[in-house]
Formats: sequence, C-alpha cells, structure tokens
Amino acid sequence: MSRVVAERPDVIATLAEVFREHGYDGASLSLITEKTGLGKGSLYHFFPGGKEEMAEAVLGDIASWFQTNIFEPLRNGETPATAIDDMFAAVDSYFRQGRRLCLMGVIAASGAHDRFSVDLNRYFADWRTALAEALGRRGIPESERQALAEEVIGGIQGALILARSLGEAEAFGRVLTRLKARCHSSQT
Repeated sequence: MSRVVAERPDVIATLAEVFREHGYDGASLSLITEKTGLGKGSLYHFFPGGKEEMAEAVLGDIASWFQTNIFEPLRNGETPATAIDDMFAAVDSYFRQGRRLCLMGVIAASGAHDRFSVDLNRYFADWRTALAEALGRRGIPESERQALAEEVIGGIQGALILARSLGEAEAFGRVLTRLKARCHSSQT
C-alpha cells in the first residue's frame, strides 16, 4: 500500500537506509517502493531521474549534514581540540555507535563508485582537509597533519566495517577512542 509523502525530503532518510543496507546496485526499484511505501509514480514524481537521482539526493543530504556538523566546526570551532572532540562525538552519534554503515563508504567500495565519484571524492577530501586544518591549528606540523587526518578517516571507515562484520558495535567505540587519543597525543 502506498503512503502519502508531502515533499521529496520526506523520503530521503528512508532511501539512505535502503542504499546503506543493500548498496546502490542491490537497491532495486521494487525494494525501494517496498521500503519507502511509495508507488513508482510517486518516486518518479520526486526523482524523475530514477534511482541515480535518488542516490544523488541522498549523497547530497549526507554531504550537507557532514558539512554543517563535522567540516565547518573543524574549520571554525572555538578551539581545535574541542572541534576534534566534537567531530568524534558527532561521528559516533551519526554512525549510531558503529551500528550504521557509512553510505559514502558503501558506494565508494561498490561498482557504483565511478557514477558518484565527484560526490564521494568531495566528501572524503573535504573531511581530510577540515581535519588537517584543525590538526594544524593544534600545532601539528604540516608534514604530519595530512597523514594523521587520513589515518583517522580511514580508521573510522574501517571501524565501521569491523563492527558490522564482527557484530560488535563496541569495536567502533574502541577504535574511535584510540583515534581521538592519537589526535591529542600528536604534538609539535
């Protein structure tokens, strides 16, 4: 049975979960209609470009959330140490303490990577740059801050996969704790 959705943004969160759980390639239109409760006509009304436009909308929504809640605070936070702490807290919350996969990572590791490479590259590059800037304001030398930013982001992505694979969300928290300590222990 189809349900009524007032606006396009109302369906984006559900679409994100469908793509997270099934990947871009595994999210068939019939699965999307089942999970969203919308008929094909409603979906095409909101997303005339079909599944690709749905994924673009979801990726844009995620990128916007990260820009507001992670990247901007890292760039403009009151103190770099607080901004870094806030990043880890926001990441822990967003990924539901390791119980939610990163859709950007899911798509980056899939056959759909090339189709969405601009969005994916921008997301990861923005995160790396913002974190490296905060680390730089903490006094970490330029030669180390990019590498540490990559280590942290890669560690977060890997921890999400590890937690999911082991069925042990606590592994995500343990890795975040170590990565956070690493950010605070690196000094000039």
